[in-house]
Amino acid sequence: MAGLEECEANLVVYLHPSKAKCADDAILSELSSLLFTYNETFGGVVLAYDPKIRSNLAKILPGVYPFFGVQLKAKLLLFNPKPDMVLEGEVVKLTPHSIHAVVLGFSSAVIADDDIRDEFKHKSKSGEEVYFSRTNRKHKIKVGTILRFSVKSFDEEILHISGSLLAHHTGCARWLDKNLDEWSRADSTATKRATGDGKQENDRLMIDGETSLQNDEQIVKSKKRRKGHT
Repeated sequence: MAGLEECEANLVVYLHPSKAKCADDAILSELSSLLFTYNETFGGVVLAYDPKIRSNLAKILPGVYPFFGVQLKAKLLLFNPKPDMVLEGEVVKLTPHSIHAVVLGFSSAVIADDDIRDEFKHKSKSGEEVYFSRTNRKHKIKVGTILRFSVKSFDEEILHISGSLLAHHTGCARWLDKNLDEWSRADSTATKRATGDGKQENDRLMIDGETSLQNDEQIVKSKKRRKGHT
């Protein structure tokens, strides 16, 4: 999934002397404090780590409580979604004005009604909330659906994602995977319109129209000349 990346980092973990006999456990404890928080140094939310101690020698820091620093190298799995990236999350709540999902089990995502394309209509039946497609009734979004959406913004402090369902390649992931050709055609048409292909076509029609008008004027002038000779 987009937004996930691996990196290697050289770290120094500072431990209290009382942890010297169980340094490995103390190191893992320190690293676990990084989990599911955004770290500016690494440029993402730390989801997992795999540390390897580089040396058995530790540097002792002077002071009243002389901590010792252990150097290690760690592989980190980071999560850092960027605008326009496509993510997937499980839908946990629907309202007439929004869709709520959870990404990777920890990050909340909200798609507001302004970011839901007109194709989808909200409906409540027998206490169940659902969004269904006006063009294909089998394309539905309800609680438990794996939702594929694009990122608008990511709040690093509260790990909150603002998403969008405006693009045709977003919606119920299962339906999209089964109907690749259908939404691909719709997405291609929308892209052409956005890039101005339609305007170019209109321009060509205008040019053709002007050419035709000039030809008509030439025909009229030719007829007048012929009448003058007769």
